[in-house]
Amino acid sequence: MRLPALASFLTLLLLAAPFIDLAFVTSWHSFGFTEGDGSAIVVSLCYSLLALILIIALGTPLAWWLARHRVRGLWLVDALLLLALLTPPLAMGLLLASIYGPYGAAGSLLEHAGLVLTNSGPAFVLAQFYSALPYYVIAARAAFEGVPRELEQIALTLGHSPWRSFLHVSLPLARLGLAAAIALAWVRALGEFGAVLIVAYYPQGIPVKLWVNLQNIGLGAVYPLLWAFFLIAMPLPLVLGLAARRRHLI
Repeated sequence: MRLPALASFLTLLLLAAPFIDLAFVTSWHSFGFTEGDGSAIVVSLCYSLLALILIIALGTPLAWWLARHRVRGLWLVDALLLLALLTPPLAMGLLLASIYGPYGAAGSLLEHAGLVLTNSGPAFVLAQFYSALPYYVIAARAAFEGVPRELEQIALTLGHSPWRSFLHVSLPLARLGLAAAIALAWVRALGEFGAVLIVAYYPQGIPVKLWVNLQNIGLGAVYPLLWAFFLIAMPLPLVLGLAARRRHLI
């Protein structure tokens, strides 16, 4: 048992090392934000929450359908999810710009309708949505697959509609996995850099502003905003995880 414990300790130490070092390299005596950091925090927080709401609203039905239906050609859906998951963020940004940009097939039509998907708030949300959606769907699908179908069938035989069965049986039993899926989507959307850099350099969120600070000022200007990013990103996953586990224990 000593070898696994030692290996676990070393692994955790390696994982924690960069964050421990961050506490030492941060210049606490001159700690302060640069111009534009505050607006970058607001942009990331607001648009990431909006992207998360869209991901949950659209991704949850898809995840449940994938978990409960076995139809011919389902492997194509799996391939599509993996394709979106494996596409490098920078390449995803280029793909989004090619279709939703001002000269893209969808972008030109939407721009005529007054919706600009380049260097705008909607473009920011779009990039985060595409980056985080596959992570949420795959994790939520696994959560729904862990719910015994027999319990859903029992609810149907007792007179519940499929919708009520979903709300009162499937969702509560899948809450631990769904909480993990939401947390994963949140941190993925909030930390997205490559796709956002291409389609929504403006308004600048935290990841892009970190890059701008590094290029224009230097490494020391990155640390305060990085601390702010961690303080924004961590509470939601921690709260979701603790709440879900508490209900599970009850």
